[in-house]
Amino acid sequence: MYPLKFRNIYYEKPWGSNKLSEYRSDIVKENIGESWEIACHDKGMTEVSNGKFEGEALISVINKMKKMLLGDKIFKDKFFNKDFPLLIKLISAGENLSVQVHPNNQYAQLKENDNGKIEAWYILSVDDGAEIIVGTHGCTKERFKESCSCEKVECYMNRIHVKPGEIYLIEPGLLHSIGKGVILLEIQQNSDITYRVYDYNRGRQLHISDALKVIDFDSKAKAININKNISFQKCVTREGFNIDIYDIDGEMCETSDKEKFYIYTCVEGEGIIEYEDDGIKCEEKLSSLESVLIPAYLGNYTLKGKIKLIKSYV
Repeated sequence: MYPLKFRNIYYEKPWGSNKLSEYRSDIVKENIGESWEIACHDKGMTEVSNGKFEGEALISVINKMKKMLLGDKIFKDKFFNKDFPLLIKLISAGENLSVQVHPNNQYAQLKENDNGKIEAWYILSVDDGAEIIVGTHGCTKERFKESCSCEKVECYMNRIHVKPGEIYLIEPGLLHSIGKGVILLEIQQNSDITYRVYDYNRGRQLHISDALKVIDFDSKAKAININKNISFQKCVTREGFNIDIYDIDGEMCETSDKEKFYIYTCVEGEGIIEYEDDGIKCEEKLSSLESVLIPAYLGNYTLKGKIKLIKSYV
């Protein structure tokens, strides 16, 4: 086994921008709002970009390598796209995204036959004055329902000015939106279920009835405090959703876990991953905004360089 890198999938959005092209030379279209970095979903399947599996879809590699790739606790004998637990994205907002909410697992499985969605945002860059919307203030379910009918939803939104390097946890039931001028890394459950309640008159479908059933009006923004003086920090610990930060200047030795895989995303700097494949010493370069999947059975590996990494796992 070896660390797997992937070809990104780019999606044009009505709120997208051309800013991701500053980071990616292969973007030729404008209004790119999302880049799916590692995805195993019916709406987007990334292909491996390195090594012997180059060009193969992630689901194909999973079904060949099974638990060697995903881990003893994650792989199932019959493995489907939605069984892959995580979806890694970059989001670039040229305009405000819709005000929206995601359901929890119980509601999503009952109503949509799919996963719910918890997600986390790592802020990569912002324009002056850029903000996010997270949660509500002074709002009841009745007031909010009325505001949806008269397009005054924004009156009740909780706005936060953001800076690069911040992390926010967006739990199911929490109303949210990403504001104009924000580029962020999104780590989320493998789901594409979104209930929109306000979309800035773009003409797209709204889902107010479903949204009102899942919104938690008591849920608040959860900013994760980051200690910049340590090289490793656990940031998010939830059942089936965990995020750590590595801030390395030199090297750090790690070992894979046979129960689960890891995903690293480089958010600053660049470095290499050193490992052994069939007894041969190898290395894989990791550049800014690249993601890599560490197989469960990889074994020992070393992270080297001046590099900041977001580690995602279940």
